[in-house]
Amino acid sequence: MQFKTLGRTDLEVTDICLGTMTWGSQNSEAEGHAQIAMARDAGINFMDTAEVYAVPGSPQTSGRTETIIGNWFAAQGDRDKWVLATKIVGGGNAHIRNGDKPDRHSVRAALEGSLRRLQTDYVDLYQIHWASRGHYNFENYWTYAPHTQDKDGALTNMAEVLETLGDLVKEGKIRHIGLSNETTWGIAQWLRLAEAGGLPRVVSVQNEYSLVRRIFDHDLAELSHYEQVGLLAYSPLAGGLLTGKYFDGATPRGSRKDYQNGFWRLNPHSERATRDYHAVAARHGLDPVHMAIAFCRSRPFMASTIIGATSTDQLRHVLDAAELTLSAPVLADIDAVYRANPRPI
Repeated sequence: MQFKTLGRTDLEVTDICLGTMTWGSQNSEAEGHAQIAMARDAGINFMDTAEVYAVPGSPQTSGRTETIIGNWFAAQGDRDKWVLATKIVGGGNAHIRNGDKPDRHSVRAALEGSLRRLQTDYVDLYQIHWASRGHYNFENYWTYAPHTQDKDGALTNMAEVLETLGDLVKEGKIRHIGLSNETTWGIAQWLRLAEAGGLPRVVSVQNEYSLVRRIFDHDLAELSHYEQVGLLAYSPLAGGLLTGKYFDGATPRGSRKDYQNGFWRLNPHSERATRDYHAVAARHGLDPVHMAIAFCRSRPFMASTIIGATSTDQLRHVLDAAELTLSAPVLADIDAVYRANPRPI
């Protein structure tokens, strides 16, 4: 494993992070614990969760993943060996605090709930799961309309949340803060407010990134470079799309498409791009899953690539990508496919 430093801190994380969002819905506690053990044995020190997990979030499943992780810590006594990240929802989930967006009261309540479930006194990285003012992440790309948003209200809320996070850092319950599903303007405002108020500085942003989802390459990459806000890439396999398992309309039992009764990333553009990337992998004798993970890890703004699985066999397969470095000819062929398929999802 390679290690990266988060932001302008001394916190070092492996550049592969264990994702956990299926534990408690598609995976049992025993299966989640088996994945933690496998990741640990592979040298991973970084694990990411959220108060809304397992997904899809519901009154029955939200909080289960944190509980599963907490039970692991209680049994193994190895909390200090892990860099632990979790998230507060950005609002809109009726079963979590009536769908309200984060504010000074809900941030504290959310964190205290996470700490109880995780059976720990602190989290290393506490993230806002999505921008409560609106954003273009998930499947919102075509409906995102920043000109309709309340800028002053958004900034007031950011300041309130950041001040509360600052208090929690002082109390030792949070070491560092991060964002998720954010935009360039949004991250810039969080940074500006922190500098102006002597408050905690954002160290990372967790956005989707993969061969078929490269929005980060432009303005976000520039901000990441100059402000040292590294990317924690989720869905590096585009929710399983890049495995090729959905080719020709297939719906494998237990897959994301099957489990969620649909799959928004799948369309004729994304299937064509995926087939083109598979052709690149075949031409160079590479496994397409390994190539996709290695590509994410090669990006200069990448702090860590988050991998998830619904079985230890899947996780083992993804972990086999840890030693792969893509050659210049492979990267050139990837660039050619990207030029022909710039935004398939």
